[in-house]
Amino acid sequence: MAAHYFEDLAQFMGPAYLRYSFTKGTVQEVGFLVDALGLEPGMRVLDVGCGPGRHALELGRRGIAVHGVDISERFVDLAVDAAAAEGLSALVSFERADARALGFDGPFDAVISLCQGGFGLVGRAEDGMADDAVLAGMARAVRAGGRLALSAFSAYFQVHHLESGDSFDAATGVNHERTEIRDGGTGAREVDLWTTCFTPRELRLLCVAAGLAVDHIWSVAPGAYVATLPTIETPEFLVLCSTPPDPARLTPPA
Repeated sequence: MAAHYFEDLAQFMGPAYLRYSFTKGTVQEVGFLVDALGLEPGMRVLDVGCGPGRHALELGRRGIAVHGVDISERFVDLAVDAAAAEGLSALVSFERADARALGFDGPFDAVISLCQGGFGLVGRAEDGMADDAVLAGMARAVRAGGRLALSAFSAYFQVHHLESGDSFDAATGVNHERTEIRDGGTGAREVDLWTTCFTPRELRLLCVAAGLAVDHIWSVAPGAYVATLPTIETPEFLVLCSTPPDPARLTPPA
């Protein structure tokens, strides 16, 4: 498994990751997606870039089976412990895996990647800018006729609200920022973050190239998932897709 710069950040933050304000909207986000994706108890969902498992666990509380994958072993361990503490281990599972090289082949009713959990967080040139590979792996993991949801940072918002110290690369759409993270105690560290930002058109083209039919692209914010047409005033886009009923849709031409 290829290393990724975020592994070291996750190792340092540990459970303190869940103290950040952008993680507080889990219940609203999951409730919206359950309705939007038509999820029901007994269905199976793959959560790509699951972090400490906040979305997967909330889905599990609603009777939906979830398998979460994340490149951070620390986050996976936290998620496993949380599932066990809530008695959800039979319904919600986790493993360390690289979103750039997913090995699933169609067993899931839906696949999600939220809050830049996997998609959009591989922006450094040396990391391959492999968002298309992440999306292709997600598409392969969905059964024929299944659904997919992902969130992505808005290039419009990022440029419109560019913060002091941020560096936005117009050629690649990657924003670089220097920020401080904390470990939940007295420890703090300055780190670099690279996040790929997208326009709705780019997201649509990526999804179509992965064999997906784009149902909706909405402007959203953490904890405020709503069916709103794209604007420049919200930090993320939420993309909802469907897979064609023919499993051969993802078979590359000879």
